[in-house]
Amino acid sequence: MTITIGVDVGSTYTKSIALDENGNILAKDARHTGFKLDVVSEDSWRACIENAGLNESDVDYTVSTGIGRHLCPVKDIFVTDLTASARGAARLFPGTRTILDVGGQTMKAIRLEENARVKNFRLNDKCAAGTGAFLEKTARYMGYTTEEIGPLLSTAKDPAEISGVCAVFAESEVINQLSLGTPPSDIMQGAIESLVVRCVQLMKRVKAEKEFTLIGGIMRFSTVPGEVEKQLDHVVNVPEGEMCMYTTALGAAILGHVRLAKLAEERQAATA
Repeated sequence: MTITIGVDVGSTYTKSIALDENGNILAKDARHTGFKLDVVSEDSWRACIENAGLNESDVDYTVSTGIGRHLCPVKDIFVTDLTASARGAARLFPGTRTILDVGGQTMKAIRLEENARVKNFRLNDKCAAGTGAFLEKTARYMGYTTEEIGPLLSTAKDPAEISGVCAVFAESEVINQLSLGTPPSDIMQGAIESLVVRCVQLMKRVKAEKEFTLIGGIMRFSTVPGEVEKQLDHVVNVPEGEMCMYTTALGAAILGHVRLAKLAEERQAATA
């Protein structure tokens, strides 16, 4: 059995996936990234191996990706998160042509060619108002944890208007809404809709094409993809459960198998 591990060292969470040659996911691990990116990436890698019931010697290749990809000490090679996200999304939804990836600190829109190669992409303009960090800050300010965002959104009735062009201004609007007695659920829904406006604008900048696939931890909140569908006026793909946050790690693991196949071909050609 050939096993690869993809390690996605993100700004908020570090995720790892172990994958066999048949595309079966053997194990996963996710943990807060923190400040020691080298340590957390190795810890996640080891935890993934343990969760799969494997030994370190069983791992044939490791590919790191994400913001901390260069710092992962157990990598054999690193790839950009754009490339890894493209591979992961295309594996889960082969018809994918446009990816929206909303993470803790970044937002990316990626347009693909038919072979899952990146054709065009755009990143958010260095503003947390277009990322998951804004939603988490909004929730914390109102006294809620990240885990409570989902249940809070389910009770929203009349979304508050949150139109700030950056996280600082938007947070001021949140404070103002609270002072007016606006329910926290409506404020959170307003924050979601504000974020989605930026998402759709970014997708339009890459000339988004159908099919649309949404990934990133924020997509765990069903309100987000639902709002994207509404603004795009088209159905979207969303990986099941927590796979939305593991898609990029999955892509890295897939690329590990691609790399191993290429190395095998080179060795065979050299001995022919």
